[in-house]
Amino acid sequence: MTTRCLAWDRWTFDFDQRPHIMAVLNITPDSFSDGGEHFDENEAVAHGFSLALAGADVLDIGGESTRPGAQEVNEAEEIRRVAPVIRALADRVRIPISIDTYKASVAKAAIDAGARIINDISAGRFDPDILGVAAEADVPLILMHMKGQPRTMQQNPEYADVVAEVRDFLAEAAARAEAAGVRPEKIVLDPGIGFGKTFDHNLILINRLRALTALGYPILVGASRKAFLGHILGGTPPKGRETASAAAAALAAYNGADILRVHDVRRTWEALAVAHAVKREHA
Repeated sequence: MTTRCLAWDRWTFDFDQRPHIMAVLNITPDSFSDGGEHFDENEAVAHGFSLALAGADVLDIGGESTRPGAQEVNEAEEIRRVAPVIRALADRVRIPISIDTYKASVAKAAIDAGARIINDISAGRFDPDILGVAAEADVPLILMHMKGQPRTMQQNPEYADVVAEVRDFLAEAAARAEAAGVRPEKIVLDPGIGFGKTFDHNLILINRLRALTALGYPILVGASRKAFLGHILGGTPPKGRETASAAAAALAAYNGADILRVHDVRRTWEALAVAHAVKREHA
């Protein structure tokens, strides 16, 4: 199966034309990247609108932090956080809204509120019913590789061959999704930068993305503000990693990523424009 396009409802993402940007909107009090800046519903809606105006192709809304050590959020609270914001933004923006959750009930509530993409960091492992939710709604489903659980994933992750193991995991996850009724042309794969990966693992995966694009599905990479960038910069905190994040996005796009999940839309857009121009010239 090979596709260079993601098409559903009224949207078409042609990845041969350019890489696309997924903007992060965390409605949490404890996110590693923004420390709860947009936890208030009105602030979240305003920020989502500004991300769309800045040029985002997707808004990815999440109501539970998955940083190492974060506490779990129950389903009712997660829905309470995300559903009103999704409902408000779905009426105001022309781009699709993604729900960042691994819980089937949250995904269903988000779709009912207007979300049209499901982004599951567990690739259907934590709550397999989410695969059926995606199939029934016939929406794109993002399946991410993660080693272990969010609260323990960074406790000495080890791989014999990180690229091969991530590739095989994602191939198996895609097969499970298809078996549950998700159409193959609606599946997107994510290597899970920073999720159960060491500094070197992250760099290797970005450098060798072609091994994952060979699976034939669109590839999403989310390196924005991650700790490995802070390490490169000598300990710079998350909000000081925007230029490094744009560089990581550009390198990932050059190496085959189709969607980049980021915080700073405008800076990323500029970096991707350069990377894509160079890549197209040497295709």
